[in-house]
Amino acid sequence: MTAETIVREYYEALRRGDPLAPFFAREGSAVKFGIEERLQGYDDIAAALERQTETTDEWRVDSTDLSVTERDGYAWFADVVGMAWTDTGTGERFTFDSRWSGTLEEHGGDWQFVSMHVSAPREL
Repeated sequence: MTAETIVREYYEALRRGDPLAPFFAREGSAVKFGIEERLQGYDDIAAALERQTETTDEWRVDSTDLSVTERDGYAWFADVVGMAWTDTGTGERFTFDSRWSGTLEEHGGDWQFVSMHVSAPREL
């Protein structure tokens, strides 16, 4: 399986509401930056992704410019993603044009994220 396949499977898991933590390396040095958060280490990432899955629904994740490069057990990616979700507690719908980037490592034939950064451009 390629690193690009894993990135696309992550997007699909997000759309379906499937668990997302298994996509991340079980390392204290793993990091995930979201639009409003900074998560350090697998345990923090897993807990935050579990809360996200429990409190959001109706995800839209539209990849428009995915680029993935693999070299010697490492990979990096960048993408422009239209995304939206509904907060299940308030019913509020959130929509963002976002930028995604990150790195993956190959662990025993499986690619896992060691870093991910999701940001939304802001008008100044």
